[in-house]
Amino acid sequence: MRKITSISLIFLLVVTLFLFSFDSKKEMLIEVYETSAAGHKLTQTKTFSEGKIVSEINLNPEVKLQTITGFGGAFTESSAYLLNQMSPEKRDQIIKAYFSNEGAAYSLTRSHMNSCDFSLSNYSYTAIEGDTELEHFSIDFDKDDLIPMIKAAQEASEDGFKLFASPWTAAPWMKDNNSWVGGKLKPEHYSTWALFFSKYADAYKAEGIDIWGFTVENEPMGNGNNWESMVFSPEEMTLFVQKYLGPTLEAKGQEDLVILGFDQNRGDLKEWVDVMYKDEASSKYYDGTAIHWYESTYDYFPEELQYAHNKAPNKHLIQAEACVDSEVPAWKDDAWYWSKEATDWGFDWREPAKKYLHPKYTPVNRYARDIIGCLNNRVDGWVDWNMVLDRQGGPNWFKNWCVAPIIVDQEQDEVYLTPLYYVMSHFSKFIRPGAVVIGAESSDTDLMATASKNPDGSIAIVVFNEGHSEKYFNLNLFAQTHSLSISPQALQTIIFTN
Repeated sequence: MRKITSISLIFLLVVTLFLFSFDSKKEMLIEVYETSAAGHKLTQTKTFSEGKIVSEINLNPEVKLQTITGFGGAFTESSAYLLNQMSPEKRDQIIKAYFSNEGAAYSLTRSHMNSCDFSLSNYSYTAIEGDTELEHFSIDFDKDDLIPMIKAAQEASEDGFKLFASPWTAAPWMKDNNSWVGGKLKPEHYSTWALFFSKYADAYKAEGIDIWGFTVENEPMGNGNNWESMVFSPEEMTLFVQKYLGPTLEAKGQEDLVILGFDQNRGDLKEWVDVMYKDEASSKYYDGTAIHWYESTYDYFPEELQYAHNKAPNKHLIQAEACVDSEVPAWKDDAWYWSKEATDWGFDWREPAKKYLHPKYTPVNRYARDIIGCLNNRVDGWVDWNMVLDRQGGPNWFKNWCVAPIIVDQEQDEVYLTPLYYVMSHFSKFIRPGAVVIGAESSDTDLMATASKNPDGSIAIVVFNEGHSEKYFNLNLFAQTHSLSISPQALQTIIFTN
């Protein structure tokens, strides 16, 4: 969709210079931060144990993989509504926890267009039936809660963040079943629906919020007809993007807005990218692919991720949504998040042939394993779902309860930063936009590791020990070796600077 400009070439040159700016002859400064089942929460660690069995983690900055777009979560009406139920001090605490440099420093975020399951009700910006030119388009629904939350995040963020938006459904009058749930966009409304995206970007810009891009449709394969949805086949979505959405944005001078296709579970990724990137014409307006993690509680689908990257190696591959779903959150019980007690939608409802993909799992393990697995398989952005939910796992008009990294009790004005918040911070805080994923190999298959070189020249390594015993390893970089240890059930971020 976008051509390489002189500015882009300058940016690539700067990134390249950073990659070679590290002085391998100079002794490196090292900082280690750990989150663990024993109670560490991004705790800086300076002393390490010695063990008889020592594994090796070898880093190779000469192996340069994808460039990081960012990490973060989603602005939803539910989260924004809850923030407005809290005291100003607690609202500020939550926003700073996510967006300040002292907090998680989120850099990539998502929001919904029209309502979604994590809204208080069904609504559309295009409520007037037959308004095909969208003369009455209005984002007034977002002005009480959602837009104020985004603006507060903008104020708290020192480095800024990217925001992409996703529709769950068009207004019922545009669909063949005249319903919020299921059904398809009528072909005669393809032009209107393409205009919807342009109007949304303009309306948010008028509020002082720049949209980075869109996913074409949240979960285009449907969600079991439970809440807002609209169905596309790979061919239908690609037709819509190729003939309507891309040309409309181009005609409106909005060609720099990113378009991400698919936006559902990785198990079906191959079929979709085969159609999206079939040829130059089908690929033209796609800037990348969005994915979700709900296909399995343990498999991050490396083969499918690599396949999608190889189909479109110069385009984004972004994890757009993930959460502990179908669960009422545990309140101020860190141990639960480190225990193999969580279940998901598939534990009860998946068809028998695929139920094996949905055993009970440990929430922290699932997050850490998935993010590292994604980074090691060409994913350049990883976005969580709701930033804030209440003790029930809502509010949610469909009563589809889920867990967020931060849980609140709005009646008591209490805030609980769950261990999932700290897991997200291990990545978002230390691996910055523009970082380049580098080679990282662990000789211990039970010790996951990923590494990135930041634009400032620092190198961030994230190591995950899922096991219940302490592990010892040598971290090898530039012919220098650092002997370290990691606690049982722990995640570490190790930062090297000159």
